[in-house]
Amino acid sequence: MSLNKVTMIGNVGTDPEMRYTPSGSAVTDFRLAVSRRYSTRDGNQQEETEWFTVTAWERLADTVNQYVTKGMKVYVEGRLKSRSYQGNDGQMRFSNEINAQTVLFLDRGGTAQWNENQGGEAANAPRQEAPSDPSGPESPSDVEELPW
Repeated sequence: MSLNKVTMIGNVGTDPEMRYTPSGSAVTDFRLAVSRRYSTRDGNQQEETEWFTVTAWERLADTVNQYVTKGMKVYVEGRLKSRSYQGNDGQMRFSNEINAQTVLFLDRGGTAQWNENQGGEAANAPRQEAPSDPSGPESPSDVEELPW
């Protein structure tokens, strides 16, 4: 057995960009900034930020593109994917991407949940039912709110 699952809470750093694959599948990407604060040995407060590219597919891609905006706080659950590519300067670069399965909007008048296997309700948004995909990953738990 194996498991590849990540959960992140952070701030959206870019407005989503939507595109379509040659077969017509919707794909939406956005950047997510996840920060942590800590104290150094001498008592100074430090903050470091990690950036991730979040990719949503199909109905989740449509919803993310419609409701997510730069600056929003979101919860993202999905699979981690590492990618390498050659930059314009010829150097090899590496990135960690999240293939999103669930996106929770944390600061839109209450928590709204959208995922690739089931619909959810966003504030002032019509209900959308995403089709279930029996060949896809198991559906995440039906958690409406985070425990904190």
